[in-house]
Amino acid sequence: MAKEDNKVAAEEQPQQAGFSIEKIYVKDASLEIPNAPQIFTDRSQPQVGIELSNFAQQLEADVFEVAIKVTVTSKIEDKTVFLVEVTQAGIFQIRNVPEENIEMIVGITCPNILFPYARETVSDLVVRAGFQPVLLNPINFEALFAQQKQQPTESAETAAKH
Repeated sequence: MAKEDNKVAAEEQPQQAGFSIEKIYVKDASLEIPNAPQIFTDRSQPQVGIELSNFAQQLEADVFEVAIKVTVTSKIEDKTVFLVEVTQAGIFQIRNVPEENIEMIVGITCPNILFPYARETVSDLVVRAGFQPVLLNPINFEALFAQQKQQPTESAETAAKH
């Protein structure tokens, strides 16, 4: 009788929330130096531009792939010095989390975990290409997430006014 009571008690307890990293990997990486070797003799200071985006997809129940794409472009006037694109991805298991919180986890927590890996890959590619390392500043994924959530609302409001 006591065993049956324990089974019932265990079934009635809510499942504990869980988060785990299943895999972190470089999904895509590319390096272009379109003006080599001449660009190595130009001593002008290049301008560096950085673009960042992130995306997520559900692979199966409680399993998500999250990826961040970093594009670094270095130019001297109109000549491209180098172009590096890195897509750093991870597979994350998110169990027993309310649906409304999953979007925040894949939009903030997972990119925060992936960013240091992407940063290292970008720097490594740039150094291997023969240039000074590019050190990406930390990114506030919480602010980016909030900004992304505002954009559809603003677009809908703008469309409604016209």
